[in-house]
Amino acid sequence: MNFQIKILLVSFAVAFVLGLIILPILKKLKVSQQERAEGPKSHLSKKGTPTMGGIISIIAITVLSIGVMMYYYLDAQIDVVKRIAPLLIATVGFGLIGFIDDFKKMVLKNTEGLKPSYKMIGLLIISICFVLYLLRVLNIGSDIYIPIIKTYVNIPVWIYIPFAIVVMLATTNAVNLTDGIDGLATSVTTIIIACLTVIGVILDVKEIILFGAIVCGCNLAFLIFNLHPAKVFMGDTGSLMLGGVIAGMALVLKMPLLLLLIALIPVLETLSVMIQVTYYKKTGKRIFKMTPIHHHFELSGWSENKIVTVFSLITLILCVVGLNII
Repeated sequence: MNFQIKILLVSFAVAFVLGLIILPILKKLKVSQQERAEGPKSHLSKKGTPTMGGIISIIAITVLSIGVMMYYYLDAQIDVVKRIAPLLIATVGFGLIGFIDDFKKMVLKNTEGLKPSYKMIGLLIISICFVLYLLRVLNIGSDIYIPIIKTYVNIPVWIYIPFAIVVMLATTNAVNLTDGIDGLATSVTTIIIACLTVIGVILDVKEIILFGAIVCGCNLAFLIFNLHPAKVFMGDTGSLMLGGVIAGMALVLKMPLLLLLIALIPVLETLSVMIQVTYYKKTGKRIFKMTPIHHHFELSGWSENKIVTVFSLITLILCVVGLNII
């Protein structure tokens, strides 16, 4: 356990130093946030804040993961390397899709960014590769854990593959929608990832413990720059990456259903958008003042810090409950 704590601390330090180096570069390149006119008026003051900050975490996670894999490779523990690799590839792959989108918007000044169809195809390809790697290379099987009744249920591969792919795409989209105010997505996902890491400790899943420690360390460092008032936003680069991390870890642990509980905040963010759009199309009226739902609370008078605090506490409580029903 001491080794994992050291990894957490080193990850924090590396990501923090990278933040100090990369933030001025993003400012110099004028890779700045463009707030929507229809968004909350309070957000107009954020115009000009650097975005694409997720690149800080991607670089840190990649460097540290490769370092850890080299350590275990030299120690002749090849199996650990094989199990960390897919988590890293999915994380970087999802983050790269987000980076291309951000790059086109912020650097090339293409307001459309990456076409939604292209983005979905990219995420789909990475998801398929990840799921097939788990099944064909790691041979983890197609069984999933059912919380509460505390048992594993084996499902046919032809059902498991599309199910796992949907989990990855849905989780990524949910985290992306959660990223709307300073520090929210970073705080909520860090708690979720920490919960999955603790489950890895309970089940003694080494790759989850190691990778979770790396990501948590990097997230905590990024949070220093991302808390209100944010000095940098993660952009799609960071939100898609974190969605990939959570989905990947949950699938390796065979606990994707647990995300419905511990990741309830991202789930509600997604549902609020779906409900709003459906209701508006049918009636021409809105249920919420604005979606995703964190904007509803913002327009109801809640400060950004209050929203982040409340949503994070809810996530923390749900994660504690989740740990008690596995």
